[in-house]
Amino acid sequence: MRADRSLLRVLVAFALLAAVGFALPDWAAFLLTLALAKGLVVLGLLVLWRTGLVSFGQALFYGTGGYAVGMLGLYLGVSDIVLLTVVATVLAAAVAALVGLLLARYRDIFFAMLSLAFSMILYGILVKTEALGSTDGFNVIQPTFFGYAPEGATMRLCIYLWTALLVVLAAFGVQRYLTSTMGNLAAAIRDNEIRVEYLGVSVVRVVWVKVIIAGALAGAGGAITAFAVGHVDPDAMTYWTVSGEFVFVTILSGTGNVIAPFVGALLFELIRSFAIQYSPYTWQMVLGTSLLLIILFLPNGLWSLVTRLGKQE
Repeated sequence: MRADRSLLRVLVAFALLAAVGFALPDWAAFLLTLALAKGLVVLGLLVLWRTGLVSFGQALFYGTGGYAVGMLGLYLGVSDIVLLTVVATVLAAAVAALVGLLLARYRDIFFAMLSLAFSMILYGILVKTEALGSTDGFNVIQPTFFGYAPEGATMRLCIYLWTALLVVLAAFGVQRYLTSTMGNLAAAIRDNEIRVEYLGVSVVRVVWVKVIIAGALAGAGGAITAFAVGHVDPDAMTYWTVSGEFVFVTILSGTGNVIAPFVGALLFELIRSFAIQYSPYTWQMVLGTSLLLIILFLPNGLWSLVTRLGKQE
């Protein structure tokens, strides 16, 4: 019975997102696709933040996912969107598992700075590698859907629908994880990890798993971004400002619910897009001021507004 309800929720959520995609104009569907892709990265940060860990290096896994898609298409001619997404996600998870062996042993600012250092190592490698386009990057092959190769607006719609499906499955999976025994250990580790160790739980192992989950979600987000934009380059995928953007959206959205990262990412993309359009010379100031006001009046993130309204009812 419980499994049936879970499946129903997944189907309803996907149906709603799909309906939105069909109703929106092309530019809005493209913007929403990017927002959902970055929301996946922020969803991974939510898993870490609930444990008291702040990562400034998610661009490492985001860029791994994006470049994996580009390289498979460029050198092997692989174009199937499902296969590309799976490989990008698995590769990003593998990188997270490797660097997580070290990251899981650090906390606070040391965790944040070490994650940033790993991210900048990848940035340096990509910038110096001419085979990967150096600072210019390279174009990504257009994806196919089980042999079907749409074009134009149909391509953008198909990418959006694939993104919507991934988002629903990822949000459902993370929600199940957060309510599991290991997921519930997040608050305990954040408050007093020594007591958790006394209970016979390996805190390092729990944190390591969370790093892998966050890395896999970031890799999937990078893959979707590569599909939607059609291009990857170091500045857009792995530079430290990319990681900073994800952290900012996490602060903006809050960590109260798995839906919050996608709401925050969408608001961030909307504000930035309209700021660039109507204030091209001062858009950074407009964006910063707008988001600062939101954080000032909603210090616990956008989702705290939903919580407040729920309590009033």
